[in-house]
Amino acid sequence: MKITGLQILYGVLAIVGVCVTWYYNLQPMETSYFAGLYANPAASSFTNDLIVVVTVFLVWSFVETARLKMSYALWAAIFVFTFVIAAAMTVPLFMLLRERRLIAMAE
Repeated sequence: MKITGLQILYGVLAIVGVCVTWYYNLQPMETSYFAGLYANPAASSFTNDLIVVVTVFLVWSFVETARLKMSYALWAAIFVFTFVIAAAMTVPLFMLLRERRLIAMAE
């Protein structure tokens, strides 16, 4: 299977997504992680925005998994990793896997 620039971009963004989120996740916190999500109006707005975007992504990725006949186990892993690791990693990772599936189907 050929590797495209788009696949490389998605892979790099998945790696960046882990690094830029976990750098802050590993910092000492004065309050709980969840309290920090709603610490001020800007954080609350961003948190609510992310909740909606992640929900849409998970619904879309589930539908896309069925449409492209991808593994539901893979989707389940993406679902769990979205909350355990970071959506900043799982969204580009799913896009990479989806792109690879589209190329495989075309060949």
